[in-house]
Amino acid sequence: MRFWDASAVVPLLQAEPVTAGCRSVLAEDTAVVVWWGTEVECVSAIGRQERSAALGAEQVEEALRQLSELSQRWLEVQPVGSVRTTARRLLRVHPLRSADALQLAAAIVCAEGEPEMLPFVCLDHRLTSAARREGFRVIEPA
Repeated sequence: MRFWDASAVVPLLQAEPVTAGCRSVLAEDTAVVVWWGTEVECVSAIGRQERSAALGAEQVEEALRQLSELSQRWLEVQPVGSVRTTARRLLRVHPLRSADALQLAAAIVCAEGEPEMLPFVCLDHRLTSAARREGFRVIEPA
């Protein structure tokens, strides 16, 4: 089982230079855990690409279809109080945006105090730095 940040999920949905690396990481372990807002973050990324005309209508439909399929198989960490409390702490000690703090907090709660036991898949450099400092083994697909 691996915790996936939205930055690593998006390349599974649309062609990017790191898509092959992300798919390879997923093939090694298909048990995906995300925070409850990951699906919304992925739709946001797809929408940005659509509005900038980087993705056409058919590509957007395919990306959303793939997201729907993937989201039916993943496990979600829900917005419980311990995630909020942990995110508040993370925002005080790491230079993170609120959504990134919530993602990392969800991973910490999921890891039940043993972050070294839950690999963290991520492409966001600021978030990977914070995750490493919190004790996670970070996987950065190439």
